[in-house]
Amino acid sequence: MLGFQTLRAEFRPTLQLAIPLVLAELGWMSMAIVDTMMVGRLPNSATAIAAVSLGGILVHVLAFFGGGLLIGLDTLVSQAFGAGQREDCHRSLLHGIYLSLALTPFLMAPVWFFDPLLRFARISPDIISVAVPYSRAMAWGTLPLLLYFAVRRCMQGMNMVRPISFALVTANIINAVGNWLLIYGKLGAPEMGAVGSGWSTAFARIYLAAILVGYLLWYDHKHRTELLRTPIQPELARIRRLIALGFPAALQITLEIGVFALVTALIGRLGAVSLAGHQIALNTVSFTYMVPLGISSAAAVRVGQAIGRRDPSGAASAGGSAIFFGAGFMTLAGIVLLLFPHAIARVYTPDPVVIKNTVTLLAAGAAFQLFDGIQTVATGALRGAGDTRTPMFCHFIAYWIIGLPLGAWLCFKRGWGAFGLWAGLSLALILIGIVLLFAWRRTVRRLVHAG
Repeated sequence: MLGFQTLRAEFRPTLQLAIPLVLAELGWMSMAIVDTMMVGRLPNSATAIAAVSLGGILVHVLAFFGGGLLIGLDTLVSQAFGAGQREDCHRSLLHGIYLSLALTPFLMAPVWFFDPLLRFARISPDIISVAVPYSRAMAWGTLPLLLYFAVRRCMQGMNMVRPISFALVTANIINAVGNWLLIYGKLGAPEMGAVGSGWSTAFARIYLAAILVGYLLWYDHKHRTELLRTPIQPELARIRRLIALGFPAALQITLEIGVFALVTALIGRLGAVSLAGHQIALNTVSFTYMVPLGISSAAAVRVGQAIGRRDPSGAASAGGSAIFFGAGFMTLAGIVLLLFPHAIARVYTPDPVVIKNTVTLLAAGAAFQLFDGIQTVATGALRGAGDTRTPMFCHFIAYWIIGLPLGAWLCFKRGWGAFGLWAGLSLALILIGIVLLFAWRRTVRRLVHAG
């Protein structure tokens, strides 16, 4: 059990690492929220929001699978940094870049087959006509997005987190200005509607990669870290280790994003209004999720560094306290969703029918906030310890075997509509949170015993 003294001792170092990462995750999510809000001001707001929701989540399933494959850098870099082996950190980064270059064509190609896929799923032609070109525009940001993921994982593993938050916050400005120009056709730019938002997002991702790569090169020049002297010969053993760690994490992320993508497609059968309400509610719970996600990254780094310096009790304290902090924030977030659902919905749209649909879904979102916080941070703590398989199995069973079938039955057979699908996802997240908390406690016992 965590004592007050442990929590007090861990509070400052956890927050020093977590706050810039939380800001980065909030900045990341803000892009999607700003996109939704700005296309929501187009004449047919429900269709525009629905198209951006559908096209965006399909692209993200592919892109974040690639990002998941790079997540092994959290373990390799943080443990090497904890052991004082900076050159090994640089070697892992270089191989992360190699992996990014190899993955890009395989992740971009499926986007050009979305049209027949969406027609097969019986999505409204009005939504498809916008979602397909929107997703193709976004896809051109795939390589810079993967490079951003690789460089970010390396930097945070070496405690360089402030530039990450700076990059995301300023990228939001690039994205918002690009939206204003390309959605509405300002200052002589073409008026592209919702598709312009896709191009703006791609440009913002190029900016993200450029900022982090530029900072890393500047840091190397100033502090003579020998980054540019890193041997460039590929090491198959390191690539295998990266994939061995990253593939389960990539599957876990894909399973999680994929279930929401499928739920989005299923709700698309219910019409534009239901899909718009779903997107607003999903944006809201995704925004709250960014805080424990940032804490999760901090947990992965601090646990990995503690293991690297052979301090199992330090790893246990770092992971356990981070889980507590993530759970505490998400409890407060759940209360806010219950108390202010109408105000949240009105930020996105003035449509009273869409607002009514959104409020119902936010109630389901409030039910899983605590458990979402637990499972997210526990996943990071386990990753720092080198365990990426347990979260993968938990997400597969809870989402795809239990939550999704139950939600589909409630939606289409019992007539609960979109709320039925959200109820199934809520149950899945509650189960994942409970199981991963026990998995972390088991890992702690193993670490302490081995130490």
